[in-house]
Amino acid sequence: MVHCPDCETSLETADDIEFVEVDAVTGFIKASKRFYTANCATCGVTIGSGVAGAKSNGGAA
Repeated sequence: MVHCPDCETSLETADDIEFVEVDAVTGFIKASKRFYTANCATCGVTIGSGVAGAKSNGGAA
């Protein structure tokens, strides 16, 4: 069983995790990325993060 490292709540279902999108950033490779954090739904502590997707050329025409 997985538990939140902060409040020790059991993370058993998708409702126990809250995904929050972080501001998009255009980097040096010209790809606009959508970053997200995975937070405990009970206490809000961030327990993970990742990249949700990217648009080639930063979405520019």
